[in-house]
Parts: sequence; C-alpha cells; structure tokens
Amino acid sequence: MADFGDKLREARQRRGVSLREIADRTKISVAALESLERSDPSRMPGGIFARSFVRSYASEVGLDPDATLREFISRFDLEPPVVPVRMLPEVSDSGQPFDRNPRVAGIVLKILVASLVAVGIVLYLTRIRHSDEQAAPRTDTSRRTSRRVAHRPSDIIPPQA
Repeated sequence: MADFGDKLREARQRRGVSLREIADRTKISVAALESLERSDPSRMPGGIFARSFVRSYASEVGLDPDATLREFISRFDLEPPVVPVRMLPEVSDSGQPFDRNPRVAGIVLKILVASLVAVGIVLYLTRIRHSDEQAAPRTDTSRRTSRRVAHRPSDIIPPQA
C-alpha cells in the first residue's frame, strides 16, 4: 500500500505539474506542499488550514478532495479539536434574572430611574420654551424687509416753517 504522500506525488507527476505550479495556483507554500508529499503534517499549519491544503492539493492533481481528506484524517489521526462548551448560568426556579446578584439589579434600577428623570426634565423644559414662543409674538423690528413701502401723498407730513 502506497503512503499518503506518495499517492499525492504520483498523482502530481501523472499530471505533469510541478510543486511550484500547484503553489502558484493554490497560494499554498511549496514547503507545505512538500511536507504533504513527505507525509509530515507536523510541518503544516494545524486545524482547518491543513484540511484546506489537502483538499486544494487533491483537486489540483485530479484526486477526489473528500476521499483524500478522509484518508488524511484517518492516516494521521487528526480529529477536530475538542472545544469546551461554555455553560450558560443556571436560571433559578423563580425565573427572576437578578436572583444571583442583587447588586446588578440595584445598579440597573438606578440607571433606569435616572434616565426617566432626565427625559422628564428635557421634555418639561422643551414644553415651557415652546409655549413661551407661542404666547409672545415676535417683535423683531431690526429685520429689514425686501419690500419697499409706497407712501401716499397724504401720509407725508409737510415740513414746518
């Protein structure tokens, strides 16, 4: 039975392509491709990158990427790393979210009350200002109008001697 790396090398040679050509097409370094052909996964990046390299190499040399990847995993005993699952905090029977930390509940309550007071003050001040503007009409005499007023001759006061 041929070694994993030997299978890859033979498939590449049957296609008549060099490692440099595969490296250029797949953007995988020649050193990583050589380590695949030597069956030395310790010189390759870990995890999903190694799997991606195997799939890309296999498709470039005309092998089935899925079958080649399965063989790679079984040959080198590479199972996905076990990632510990972070447990969510337990919910108490009462269903109250702040049972465990009453301090957090107090802080949240204070922030909520302060926010409501602030909104109330802003609305009150806005309402007072708005009602003052409506009550007193503007008497801005310094503004000029673009319209000229025509005076009637009877409006003109004759000069006094």
